[in-house]
Amino acid sequence: MNIIKVILFALFLINPYFTFAQPNNHQDLLKQLHVPVGFTLSIFADNLPSARSLALGDNGVVFVGTGSEENTVYAVQDSNNDGLADARYVIASHLFTPNGVAYKDDSLYVAEINRIIRFDHITQSLANPPKPVVVYDQLPSEEWHGSKYLRIGPDNKLYTAVGAPCNVCEPEKPIFSSLVRLNIDGSGFEMLARGIRSSVGLDWQPETNALFFTDNGRDYMGDDLPPDELNHWTTVGEHFGFPYCHGGDIADPEFTAPDKTCSQLTAPEWKFSAHVASLGMRFYRGSQFPVEFKNQLFVAQHGSWNRSIPVGYRVTLVKFDQGKPASEQVFVDGWLTQDYKVLGRPVDILEMPDGSLLVSDDKLGLIYRIARTG
Repeated sequence: MNIIKVILFALFLINPYFTFAQPNNHQDLLKQLHVPVGFTLSIFADNLPSARSLALGDNGVVFVGTGSEENTVYAVQDSNNDGLADARYVIASHLFTPNGVAYKDDSLYVAEINRIIRFDHITQSLANPPKPVVVYDQLPSEEWHGSKYLRIGPDNKLYTAVGAPCNVCEPEKPIFSSLVRLNIDGSGFEMLARGIRSSVGLDWQPETNALFFTDNGRDYMGDDLPPDELNHWTTVGEHFGFPYCHGGDIADPEFTAPDKTCSQLTAPEWKFSAHVASLGMRFYRGSQFPVEFKNQLFVAQHGSWNRSIPVGYRVTLVKFDQGKPASEQVFVDGWLTQDYKVLGRPVDILEMPDGSLLVSDDKLGLIYRIARTG
C-alpha cells in the first residue's frame, strides 16, 4: 500500500463519527439491511475478499474483480439456478488491482490499473484457467484513482475511464481524467471525453443506447460540496468540468478553465449528494421487478471516507422520465447504522438472467442477491 493510501486510511479510521462493525454472521447482517416491501435480500456468494466489479458469463457464472488489497479475479457459479452460488474459482491472482471485468464470447476481459488482459475459453476452464493474453498495455500506472471499470458496449468495444492521479489537479498527460474506448482486440484506442475525475461505473440506457456514467467529486470543499455526478456522454471531445467546474456550475477555488466558463462545459444529468461515492450502476432491463422499475437506474453508493458525518453506504434508484433522470430514492440501506457504524460497502450491481440483482460488497467480501417476492 503506497503512502497516499496509508494517509487516507488513517484519516478514515480517526474520524470520530466513524467506526467499523463486523456482524457475527450473515443472518445478523441481513437483519440490519432494508429493502422495499415485496423484495428479499440474501447472500449469493461469500469468501470473496475485496469483491468489486461484476460481470455475467454463461451457465450461471459471475466474474468478480477485486481491489488492491486482494489483486485476485474470482468466478462464482450458480449451477442449479437457486439464487445461491455453489462453486468458487480463482481465475488469476497477483494482478495490479484487477477491478474491472467484462465478458463476451467465452472470453473474460480484466482491467488492471495499467493494462487490459483477456482469458480465452474461460467457462470451459474455470478450475484450470489459461494464461492471460495482453489486449492493451499503454494505460498509465498511477494508482491514485487508478482502478478501472470495464464494460463492452453495444458497438462491441471496450469502455473504461482513466481517473485523475490526484484529489484535484490539472493532469500533465491528456489520458488522465478521460473516458476511453478501444476495439476488443486492443486496436483503435480513442479518447471520448475529458474532465472526468474518478468514474467507476457506466451503462447504456435501454432503447436509446445513451452512455451514462458516474463520477466522484473532489474532496476538501466541505461536507456538502461538490456533488457526485451522473453524466451522459454524447460527443467525442466533450469536457465534463474537472478540475475547473464541479456539478456543472461550481467553480473550483484552485483552478480556472483557461478558455471556457462552467456554462461551456458539459453539466451532469443528475447530481448525487456530496461524498456518497457513487460507483457501479445498471439500468434494469428485466421483468422480475414490477413494471415501474423497467429501464430505471440502480446505483451503488460506496460511502464517504472524509465527511464529518458519513453518508452513502446504500443502493439508490434514479427514476427516469422521458429519457432523463427525474428523481432519486433509496432502494437498499442499513450498511450505515444510526450510530454511524459501517456494516458493509456496496460497489457494483449486476442483473441476472432471471431479473434478480446482485450487489458486491468489498468490505465484507460478499455478493448480495435482491429478488422480488410474489
